[in-house]
Amino acid sequence: MWFETWPAVLRIVLVGAASYVTLVILLRLVGKRVLAKLNAFDLVVTVALGSMLASAVLSQDVRYVDVVSGMVLLIGLQWLVARVTTWLPRGRWFVNAEPTLVVRHGEVRESALGRVRLTRGEVLQAVRSSGRGGLDDIAAVVLEPDGTLSVIARSSSGDEQALAPVPQWRSPSPT
Repeated sequence: MWFETWPAVLRIVLVGAASYVTLVILLRLVGKRVLAKLNAFDLVVTVALGSMLASAVLSQDVRYVDVVSGMVLLIGLQWLVARVTTWLPRGRWFVNAEPTLVVRHGEVRESALGRVRLTRGEVLQAVRSSGRGGLDDIAAVVLEPDGTLSVIARSSSGDEQALAPVPQWRSPSPT
């Protein structure tokens, strides 16, 4: 239970180091997209890569080449999905959630909060974190696809081009 053999320990060290270096090289080759803020698809890939790395290090039944093949497959699929959603923007809905408007012109959109399972307190916390004391100075609060809350003050809303992709911003009703 505490110790099996020195060759088993050596295997963990060697395969662990090789798997780690391989993963770092693959991530560097693919670019910053894999390391960006995580959407649901990126999170799944990240968890799966971690699981593969753990399997390579701890299981003697898993061969190094199997783990590298799995890592290459996942990172390759992630790269392919990123490319396809760049080429076909309408296909992006499959991978990324769309932004959700939760505050419009200082009014909390309670129906939107319910849909995205967000509380009024969480919205107010985001407003406070932005340096604002109340909703009267807020043009919009948007729940972004990566789960962050963007707070836009009325004084900073400019021509509102950044809000144009938010579907609820275009609709006339603030509730």
